[in-house]
Amino acid sequence: MPVPLTEPVAAYFRANAAFDAEGMLTPFAEDAVVIDERRTHRGRAEIRAWTEEATIGNRALAAPQEATASGTTERVTAEITGAFPGSPITLDFRFTLAGGRIARLEIR
Repeated sequence: MPVPLTEPVAAYFRANAAFDAEGMLTPFAEDAVVIDERRTHRGRAEIRAWTEEATIGNRALAAPQEATASGTTERVTAEITGAFPGSPITLDFRFTLAGGRIARLEIR
């Protein structure tokens, strides 16, 4: 059964499933912030580089398992498989939305 997601978050995961770096970038705001593995990526250029390295480079596929939303925050638990040590792993994606875009993503 598919996990219900808001459109920007669903677009991010759809693009991930296709290993489409540009599609993964599309739902982010121009000044968005991504925090992953204790590194902060600011703006679309840094987020694009992070996507190409972390996702495309590792063939990391995120399969949403459950989602909850509260106000402008959407939390998605996903199983991540790919060409990296420890695969598969389960991670929490915490999206903050603003103006129909992803303003912040923190992965834990």
